[in-house]
Amino acid sequence: DVDSGRGDVLAAAGAPLASTDQFAADVLWFDEAPLLPGRRYQIKLATRSVGARVSELKHKLDPESLQPLAAKKLELNDIGELTLSLDAPVAFAPYAENRTLGGFILVDPLTRSTVGCGMIRHGLRRADNVHWQALDVDRTARAMIKGQQPRCVWFTGLSGAGKSTIANLVERGLLARGCHTYLLDGDNVRHGLNRDLGFTDEDRVENLRRIAEVAKLMTEAGLIVLVSFISPFRNERRAARNLFADGEFVEVFVDTPLAEAERRDVKGLYAKARRGELPHFTGVDSPYEPPEHAELVLDTLAETPQVLAERVIAHLLD
Repeated sequence: DVDSGRGDVLAAAGAPLASTDQFAADVLWFDEAPLLPGRRYQIKLATRSVGARVSELKHKLDPESLQPLAAKKLELNDIGELTLSLDAPVAFAPYAENRTLGGFILVDPLTRSTVGCGMIRHGLRRADNVHWQALDVDRTARAMIKGQQPRCVWFTGLSGAGKSTIANLVERGLLARGCHTYLLDGDNVRHGLNRDLGFTDEDRVENLRRIAEVAKLMTEAGLIVLVSFISPFRNERRAARNLFADGEFVEVFVDTPLAEAERRDVKGLYAKARRGELPHFTGVDSPYEPPEHAELVLDTLAETPQVLAERVIAHLLD
């Protein structure tokens, strides 16, 4: 008997198929929004559909000469070579050998629209050589010794909205109650881990990918992690949420109107952006996509930071 399920592929015993969770591919992009390295998509390959991330964009092709050109993103109708990392291994074959198992489409996980199609060049061998190492001490044991439920509390909002102020008050309040915490602040992280990143859309995507992975490791250590980043894109906030178990990720929208955030402008950033000195500034010439289903929405015009911080603490400890 053969036990198989939806999406499985049967192959002859004498001609087994290769499987991988990373491969190099050529992609034709046909969405108005650009393809960005680090961003997550859904890949549909033959009978399988799994989550995928663009881990590297090697280059795009000049449409006239077909020569490779350096690129940080793919725009509408661009063709590029890239590396895809998948959430689970899939059976595949190079497109040159098998069109069914070598051709795929990419789907935007938010809009469910098809945004690109591609052809697999080859699998990456390193995918077969890296395995998850089982450890004797797990997250449950680490959380138990701390006597708390690990959480990732993700504060998002415009620059000047009050994210860092409220997150700092939340951490102080949790610490006073005996909780084990760590606050990841956007500005502070850019002094070290993310000092190599700028503020283009591509760099923002990578910035948030790294922070989400760090936050996940900290929750594995049993901590309550507070993340205070503008994090302007829904796609990346959704990708961060998907790293955590149900109920472990708490999205907190610090809701401050642009006019009010600009009026405060403690750091003078909006003034610089209006003068053209800070390109890609969120709210001025780069978009902010408000959360649609945040666990908490904090109205900074209606209540003080201390009151709002207590609301967050109550939500976490309830």
